[in-house]
Amino acid sequence: MDKIEISSGLLAPPSEDGRDGPRARPARRRAMLSIGLCVLGLCVIALLGGCASKGPAPVGGWDWVGPVPDGYYLIRRGDTLSEVATRHGVGLRTLAGWNGLESPYSIYAGRLLRVTPPDGSPAPQPSAPRSAPAVVAAPATPERAPQGSGTPKAAGTAAQAGSAAASGVSWAWPLEGSLAQRFSTGDRTRQGVRIRARAGEQVKAAADGQVVYSGSGLKGYGNLIIIKHNDKYLSAYGFNRRLLVAEGDRVTRGQAVAEVGQAVDGGGYLLHFEIRRDGTAVDPLLYLPPRS
Repeated sequence: MDKIEISSGLLAPPSEDGRDGPRARPARRRAMLSIGLCVLGLCVIALLGGCASKGPAPVGGWDWVGPVPDGYYLIRRGDTLSEVATRHGVGLRTLAGWNGLESPYSIYAGRLLRVTPPDGSPAPQPSAPRSAPAVVAAPATPERAPQGSGTPKAAGTAAQAGSAAASGVSWAWPLEGSLAQRFSTGDRTRQGVRIRARAGEQVKAAADGQVVYSGSGLKGYGNLIIIKHNDKYLSAYGFNRRLLVAEGDRVTRGQAVAEVGQAVDGGGYLLHFEIRRDGTAVDPLLYLPPRS
């Protein structure tokens, strides 16, 4: 019978059925593994090349670096969707729809939020550059009366007339009650005035406009109505016990929009009333007509 010599242990005689010998099997497996890894590497390279050819992912998908594109807002720490919607004069649900967000409308600092309609139709534009939006808008410089206006009362009347005329809005008081708190520049707890009222008394729209918010999603305001009057001015009505209008409704000056409720931080039955210019709170007493 012929013999097959084994040299250096590298070869083994084939089995009777023609299969590799036990010592050849590890070498065969190693060769197949090497071929598989090469094929996998080629597939990964091809996949990466295909992805690169499709262009970047949507801009809102990661932390954004660089100038903010037109029509977008860079979310900053502490922002909420309702606050961004308020600053841009857009309804909360509308803004959520533009960005594909579902309740509870979570947003994340460093990402972009679309603040203009996807179809390119006109939308309100903030005055501040979109590349550097502020989480809390800087308080506006109070509008002062011209020099030599006479007595303080006369100066105040002139300032009111000037501000109201510059706004392009015909303002009226939302309630007839006395003031419980005045506006204070730079104090976030005094961004409007508070007006005393009776429980359930009707709150009136301070000017013609469209309701852009009706709900209770903004902390510290209770049931809140926000009305957009033009591209620059909004008015807000907080602490209501019942809301009488919905988002999208057109309202006229003097129309009932809510019923007075209790202040969320105590103090009885009050209306919290704000006027905002380009998203920044301004002193309502500079715009509302003087009382006798």
